[in-house]
Amino acid sequence: MDLCQVFLTLALVVSSSTFSGSEATPATLGKASPVLQRINPSLGTSSSGKPRFTKCRSPELETFSCYWTEGDNPDLKTPGSIQLYYAKRESQRQAARIAHEWTQEWKECPDYVSAGKNSCYFNSSYTSIWIPYCIKLTTNGDLLDQKCFTVDEIVQPDPPIGLNWTLLNISLTGIRGDIQVSWQPPPNADVLKGWIILEYEIQYKEVNESKWKVMGPIWLTYCPVYSLRMDKEHEVRVRSRQRSFEKYSEFSEVLRVIFPQTNILEACEEGTKSNSQHPHQEIDNHLYHQLQRIRHP
Repeated sequence: MDLCQVFLTLALVVSSSTFSGSEATPATLGKASPVLQRINPSLGTSSSGKPRFTKCRSPELETFSCYWTEGDNPDLKTPGSIQLYYAKRESQRQAARIAHEWTQEWKECPDYVSAGKNSCYFNSSYTSIWIPYCIKLTTNGDLLDQKCFTVDEIVQPDPPIGLNWTLLNISLTGIRGDIQVSWQPPPNADVLKGWIILEYEIQYKEVNESKWKVMGPIWLTYCPVYSLRMDKEHEVRVRSRQRSFEKYSEFSEVLRVIFPQTNILEACEEGTKSNSQHPHQEIDNHLYHQLQRIRHP
């Protein structure tokens, strides 16, 4: 065998190894993981035009909802024409077992109403953490779409609420100010007991700007924002996610920050005139009361 044949043989071996390993993909809602595919080989994505799952989401690790499209067939747009069924494994220990031991006890969606149109809501009685679920859409017994996941994989919290801001400092020139932004966790997230641990991201910008400045991740429910121009209006928004996860919530309502036009030099002059014997003390007191008034209600 000459040298050219040797190189050709090696190239074929490398190419064959590359293609044989390319089928392994991580578990997502779009495609079942290899373990779940071995349990139920029929899992896969639906063809275009058919009703298909769009997302499944748990806001707080205690409940979850799944949503789907109606597809192009007008007959499937009638309420009740599409059904969702689900099956789950009884214990995590069974996860490595073979296909015939998968519990094929398919049950229909417990609540088609609470999460809105084209959805199924699973309250806490139907939600088990870290246990694989498989869900499928059917019509008259025909399979339309099917997905698998665990609840901890689909956590996406609700947005933070109650945004507020307080003035911290004003520069000596009166041009820039520092504020502290505060907020509250989503009401349905049990952060006090540690059932879900959230982190946050702040975004802020001047009103007429298009690009948001980003701060985070932040583990507290407050954060200082420095050196904002006091002659400009600013917008602040916050979103949350489960710590160490990738998917953030939707953004909170936008908080508008408007600084009152307070002239620091005039405040100093007023303080000096009011008490010429102790001007510095009077200036400090006057500035303190000015700063106390410049707060978000």
